[in-house]
Amino acid sequence: MSQLTAPTKANLIKAKTALALSRSGYELLDKKRNVLIREMMDMVDRAKNIQNEIYGIFEEAYNALQVANLTLGIRDVDDITNSIPNDENFEVLLKSIMGVDIPVVKYKRQEIKPSYGFFNTNTSLDEARLKFNEVKYKLYELAEIENSIFKLAREIEKTSKRTNALQHILIPRYREQVKYIEEVLEEKEREDFFKIKKMKKRNK
Repeated sequence: MSQLTAPTKANLIKAKTALALSRSGYELLDKKRNVLIREMMDMVDRAKNIQNEIYGIFEEAYNALQVANLTLGIRDVDDITNSIPNDENFEVLLKSIMGVDIPVVKYKRQEIKPSYGFFNTNTSLDEARLKFNEVKYKLYELAEIENSIFKLAREIEKTSKRTNALQHILIPRYREQVKYIEEVLEEKEREDFFKIKKMKKRNK
């Protein structure tokens, strides 16, 4: 590549400029990659904690539901649960982290409104409903974090490819061009210097 570059002062300036820009670009992308990796690792830890919380709440919810099924009967419990309205009152917004759009699940916690009579029900069914309602909000959090992790991971991969290309291809290429052109120009200067010196000797 260097040998195909004409060893002129103009090309030397271009090569040095390209080298400086490549180094600057590498530093910026490397910083971006490190910030994204830290953000992603924090989210991974948060996701693990929420998953553990969900498992614990699910276990309590199913235990309460099992008691309700045993004491009220599976058919009656099924009829009662079908009377509970679906509550999906949330919206997905976006926020930016280092130019990456990250989803934010916006929701408002609401108190559970009675949707079934207390006659022929018991506290186990109420507890199961409370626990499953709590799981719903935890799932909102988990969905937000897991989607964010996925988007950050993709951006980290793209950024890594760019930094690797700069570090291992472009920067060495421009560094080689600068070295090659400088060496050729220095050699020409030496030749010109000796030519001028010889001409001066002849003219004496």
